[in-house]
Amino acid sequence: MSRAVFLDRDGVLNRALVRDGRPFAPRSLDQFQLLPGVEDALASLKVCGYRLIVVTNQPDVATGKASREIVEAMHARLLAELPIDDVYACFHTDEHDCSCRKPRPGMLHDAARKWDLELSKSLLVGDRWRDILAGQSAGCRTLLVESGYRERRVEADWTVASLVEASQIICSESPSIQREAAAR
Repeated sequence: MSRAVFLDRDGVLNRALVRDGRPFAPRSLDQFQLLPGVEDALASLKVCGYRLIVVTNQPDVATGKASREIVEAMHARLLAELPIDDVYACFHTDEHDCSCRKPRPGMLHDAARKWDLELSKSLLVGDRWRDILAGQSAGCRTLLVESGYRERRVEADWTVASLVEASQIICSESPSIQREAAAR
């Protein structure tokens, strides 16, 4: 079994649009901008032996605020430009009560089955409470990218300023993460 770093998309890999203290996904390719240092951070995680799996809620598709074609074009760009292994997207809203929408861990479980991942040796990097709870529910260690959003707060294993800082922690902590997982 291998290990992965699960990555939220908006606010971790690309710039989230923040209005009134709340994050929103970009709705056009013009608005889809990678954050500084993302390419190098992901390259470091690859060198440290992790699969890189994006897990993202994209409810704007269900509500008609964004087209599925545009969202999938964003994902195609991630796969083409970055060392990402796979992208999982939930296009539902909370009202759909699906197992894939974070904070539920369905996308992580699906990726674990497909990629033969050991979730206890894997980590999740996200910028919202939904991400952290999904990672914790799946048995992953979690890193919260501090965003200053005005929303529910949860405790993660680490709080970081960016994916760059998260990658440094993950790579430096990698041996102890593996020992802890083996002891469970």
